[in-house]
Amino acid sequence: MPNVLRKLPSVNELLESPQLKRMVERVNRNVVVSGVRTFLDNLRNDVQSTAAEFHVPTPAELADRIARWIAAEETPRLRPVINATGILLHTGLGRAPLADDALRAIDEVGRGYCSLEVDLASGERSQRLGEVERLLKQLTGAEAAAVVNNNAAATLLVLTALAHGRDVIVSRGQLVEIGGSFRLPDVMTSAGAMLREVGTTNKTRLSDYQSAITPETAALMRVHTSNYRIVGFTEQVSLEDLVALGRRRRVPVIDDIGSGALLDLSKYGVEGEPVAADSIKAGADLVLFSGDKLLGGPQCGIIVGRKVHIERVVSHPMMRALRVDKTVLAALVATLRLYRDPQGAEQSVPLLALLSTPLENLKLRASRMTPQMAAVEAIADAEAIEDVSYLGGGSVPSEELATWCIALRPAQGSVEKLAQAMRTGTPSVFGRIKQDRLLLDLRSVAPRYDTQLVEAVEALDRSESRNGKETADADSGGRSDESKSDEAAHASAEAASESAGS
Repeated sequence: MPNVLRKLPSVNELLESPQLKRMVERVNRNVVVSGVRTFLDNLRNDVQSTAAEFHVPTPAELADRIARWIAAEETPRLRPVINATGILLHTGLGRAPLADDALRAIDEVGRGYCSLEVDLASGERSQRLGEVERLLKQLTGAEAAAVVNNNAAATLLVLTALAHGRDVIVSRGQLVEIGGSFRLPDVMTSAGAMLREVGTTNKTRLSDYQSAITPETAALMRVHTSNYRIVGFTEQVSLEDLVALGRRRRVPVIDDIGSGALLDLSKYGVEGEPVAADSIKAGADLVLFSGDKLLGGPQCGIIVGRKVHIERVVSHPMMRALRVDKTVLAALVATLRLYRDPQGAEQSVPLLALLSTPLENLKLRASRMTPQMAAVEAIADAEAIEDVSYLGGGSVPSEELATWCIALRPAQGSVEKLAQAMRTGTPSVFGRIKQDRLLLDLRSVAPRYDTQLVEAVEALDRSESRNGKETADADSGGRSDESKSDEAAHASAEAASESAGS
């Protein structure tokens, strides 16, 4: 075994290889040196732990493997993808894409210094939420507004500021759990509030709330059941009736509407999603919602409502821990500005543009791209088909949106392998598998990505060609003479390489 280890090239010898010299130019010398040392250490460990005869790769082979490993390690895990899943607010893919105006605003304030907490006229310190509050008041009709880093934080902060050590009354049918095991009862506990459940899972009446109110009641809370729906023998109290009760008993009403639409989305086929301005008009004291879902802005939690309650929320010490930075504020302000012209917002806010795309438009795009994808050797057949998309992002899962897709069947291998090849390609494309075909749903793909979508499918042929060449080289003699005589030893070396790269 020591003889085998002595055959390993030195770090300096490997660094002189063309492959690693190019890698030094691509990243930097420190990264490459560290990568070479780590790879060699892992390889030595594998040599010492294996009982089989071990073939040591040539310096050229080793340099090539190290270069490929470093390249893989240096590839950012967070990178752009084309969302062809048909889920418009796909949490795993970053939810709502940002408007061009929002992206420009992020670039402008993020590139240097900005007037985050300074009044330009006086030069004195100011509040960072001034402009975004003005826009939210204008768009929702609220007296005041605040913004934190997400809607879970908004819920936690409001309950902590208004109800710590006191009761909050919620219908049993609204005790939701959303993604990431976010459970409303757990948030109540974290906020120090006491949960008072009323009614049953399917029926809650106004009298249930009324009989539960005591001097220890801090708030009545309504929670929009975004990701599920109870149907059949049901009854829930309207927000107007809940507000009227709150007014009579001098108890504030909190309305958590979840996804946070600023416009009525029913004309796009999205029913049942509450609009923030409607909740304010109905008299809710505080309305909570997300910024990166139906609003189509950056990730944040928005709180609008009566000034007296917003002031308590903003002055709470937890507010500083949950506040948003300059780039989020810039993107949110730019997005809210677009909503001042609702018709313009339909074209400028990407989510609204995707929702409002006519079905005939999707059909034409699918028909145009299908023949190009069918001509790819890696694809057995491609077909433009009708199907349904979903809003996602915690919206009601039964809400279906008509769409057109391109259905792909691989020429070789499984459809799962095809989906993986599309995900790991450049550009990365996420589709969905249905009836043993990979569907590329155009409802969630902006037209600007059509060319890239075709190129991603065409790249499958180049990928298969590269894989075939590597296999042929390995089988026919791309290795040293010594490695040709011992296939098992070569397999051991490959295993060591994979282990070093894991």
